This record gives sequence, structure tokens and C-alpha cells, in this order.
Amino acid sequence: MNTNGQPLGVTATVVDWRLEPHPQVPSEGDRVHFRFRFDGADEYSGPAVDACAVDKERVALGCQTVHSYQAFGPADDPLTGDDWLAVEHPEQVDGVLLIPNDQSYDRRTCEADIKDGGGVHPPEPPSRGDQL
Repeated sequence: MNTNGQPLGVTATVVDWRLEPHPQVPSEGDRVHFRFRFDGADEYSGPAVDACAVDKERVALGCQTVHSYQAFGPADDPLTGDDWLAVEHPEQVDGVLLIPNDQSYDRRTCEADIKDGGGVHPPEPPSRGDQL
């Protein structure tokens, strides 16, 4: 976002989520079914985010990478897509977060990338047990 609150570049948001059995493996119980939306992405940029199911303390219960090309939604909203997260204790899920995941091919050095502040580039992806 710029200083006026206008989005810059690509944004990704969770549209909604719910617990339900996956239609292909209903015997495995509830999974986190979530819908997401990418704005500002084109078919060549390929941005990605890490989607994480979290508990009320925002501890990751399960994560996976979601790419903008997975947003193939219905004709009335082609920027949306959906995916599933399997977690050990679905009853503990309090939300789904999207964490930036730099998948670009033109990677700047850490020193030149002001948003990283000299950190690991790209940062380590989140995993189960991380507090986000």
C-alpha cells in the first residue's frame, strides 16, 4: 500500500474458509477449505503466498504455497481460486492467513531489497508450530 492506502503491485486475500470433508476423501474427516483472490497478477508474473491455517494465538497448524495461476474461479470472478489444507486438529483452526512468498525470478540482493531489511531472501516459509 502506498501512503494514500492504494494497493501497489499484487495483493492476495482470503475470501472465506470453512471446515468440511474433502469430496475426494471424505473418510479422512474435516479439512480447511479456503477461497483466495489475487489482484494485480498477470499470467506471467506467477506470484505466490503461503496459506496457513492458524489457531487463536496465530500458531500455524498447517501451511502450503498457493500460486496466482491457481486463481481460476468462475467466469464472474476469474481472480479467485480455492484449495484445501489438511491439519491434525481442525477444531483448533481460527483462521487462514496468507504470508508473502517471493517467487520472482528477478531477485534483488538483500541489501538492495528495502522490504527485507537485509534478512534472508526469500525468507524461510512458515511451517507448523510457527507463530505468525
